[in-house]
Amino acid sequence: MDKAAKKTVLDNGIKILTKQMPSVHSISMGIWVDVGTRDENPSENGLSHFIEHMLFKGTNTRSAFQIAKDFDAIGGHANAFTTMENTCYHAKVVAIHLPLLVNVLSDIFLNSNFESKEIKNERPVILQEIAMIEDNPEDNIHTLISKVYWGDHPLGQSILGTPKNIKEFNSELIKDFFQKFYTPNNIIIAAAGNIEHESFVKLIAPIFDRIKNTSKKLDRKPPDACSKILIKNKDLEQLHICFGFEGIPITDPKRYSFSLLNTILGGNMSSRLFQELREKKGLAYSVYSFLSSNTDSGMFGIYAGVDPKKAKQTIEIILTELSTLKKGIIDISEIDNAKECTKANILLSSDSTDCQMFRIAQNELNFGRHIQLEDVLNNIDSVTKDEICELAEHVFKKELFALTMIGKIPDRKNIEQFIKYSR
Repeated sequence: MDKAAKKTVLDNGIKILTKQMPSVHSISMGIWVDVGTRDENPSENGLSHFIEHMLFKGTNTRSAFQIAKDFDAIGGHANAFTTMENTCYHAKVVAIHLPLLVNVLSDIFLNSNFESKEIKNERPVILQEIAMIEDNPEDNIHTLISKVYWGDHPLGQSILGTPKNIKEFNSELIKDFFQKFYTPNNIIIAAAGNIEHESFVKLIAPIFDRIKNTSKKLDRKPPDACSKILIKNKDLEQLHICFGFEGIPITDPKRYSFSLLNTILGGNMSSRLFQELREKKGLAYSVYSFLSSNTDSGMFGIYAGVDPKKAKQTIEIILTELSTLKKGIIDISEIDNAKECTKANILLSSDSTDCQMFRIAQNELNFGRHIQLEDVLNNIDSVTKDEICELAEHVFKKELFALTMIGKIPDRKNIEQFIKYSR
């Protein structure tokens, strides 16, 4: 039986969540902020990610080296990430080192000084990160498909920002953004592992309850998807292809059906696209489908890397597989296998303190409550063939999809005409 997460809300609105896993030796802790790339205006694009880097660059009492040394001294694994809607600072340690973990993680979160010298030093690091993504076409095409699909909406921005913005960010701008969004109403502190809730609250509360709640509501406007094709010529051995179709919000009841549809189409090695494009035709080494969901919207994507001469054949196979799903040609065994695969992945990940910490925080952010693991598994089991077919019919519309390609395209005009005709 999955034990429910425990929750305490401080007077200023900060939420503290824990999930006890008594059989493990470790504790994973994360400080989550409900702010991300979509909350940035164009001139701010990249600030959330820049701040993510800067929080490890020194506080009033610790240098960047001391922060790294403190984590290493206890065998801790510390990291952070930025998404379109959230930023998270997290670490994992052996349970006996929880007090030091709380001390260090709270120090960098509350007391980072954003010194101009450190900003100057970190700027080229992030510019290199941007260049690294641009040099990797499989990574780059995912950035491009978001831009093409979401257009000028903030969801179409790069999480890393633009080189122009990165060069102009300064201490004052970073501090203003931090103070604007890193407020108690946007903060969740989550921990999972060999931990006792009340003891954790006693460690956390005296540190975080001093923050004043300025209660600024996020101004997030729902996006409209775009139907557009972008072909970027680049001298590469492979042609990288990525489709974008309509997705669903994170909280949509159809998320269980969508997960199974994704698994059947391109979510694993026995999926239709993997079998057809790689195993049977030998057209692609890497081919998969994926779901990208936000609080109010989503995109369903399909990626393949192929020989440029095989572009038309690859696109034709992908569209044929989508058409087959729309017609309801799905064997019950495919659905049963997708259900077992999905449930197994969830259960296996539940053994990880990191995954459990992520799960309780994301449930709170998206649903405002803990969702029992048994409920998730039961909802997966209850999905019917009709629900999957109806979803495929709704999602895979010929008149509404985005397509990006990066590489050398010898018959570009022919491919564009084929895609236009396929619509």
